[in-house]
Amino acid sequence: MNRYDKIYKNEKYQFRLNRITVLEKDRLYCRHDLGHFLDVARIMYILSLEENCSIPADIIYAAALLHDIGRLEQYEKGIPHNEASVSFAREILPESGYDENETEDICSAILFHRHSCKSEHSTLGMLLRKADKLSRRCYECTAKNECYWDEYSKNPGLEY
Repeated sequence: MNRYDKIYKNEKYQFRLNRITVLEKDRLYCRHDLGHFLDVARIMYILSLEENCSIPADIIYAAALLHDIGRLEQYEKGIPHNEASVSFAREILPESGYDENETEDICSAILFHRHSCKSEHSTLGMLLRKADKLSRRCYECTAKNECYWDEYSKNPGLEY
């Protein structure tokens, strides 16, 4: 079993994923489900190939699978989801076979995926931020007029 499958099959991860699904069942806006996580991973992988980044797929998939998993704490405790995602990632990544350096790189990318300050980002973080935005279909969203995202943060169309 590859390492990102270990993340996905982990009981603690599955619990969080299922709980977020329940909490977001009536959400009008973008959801944070496995489909979103996989869209982000696949877009990140494509971007990494196009930009010759040489980031292994298992690093990309780990970052994508974990970047929004902290939504549970955001909904239940008011903790920013990127911070809660990092806390959980620090626990699950070593259990899934990621070493200390890989864990730190992934956690850094997750922590800053919501920020636009380029100096804070590693290449992995830049890919995560860009893929997260590109994964959103704001241009066809029925709730786009009520969305709290500013126009810069929204994905306006098919192009990137």
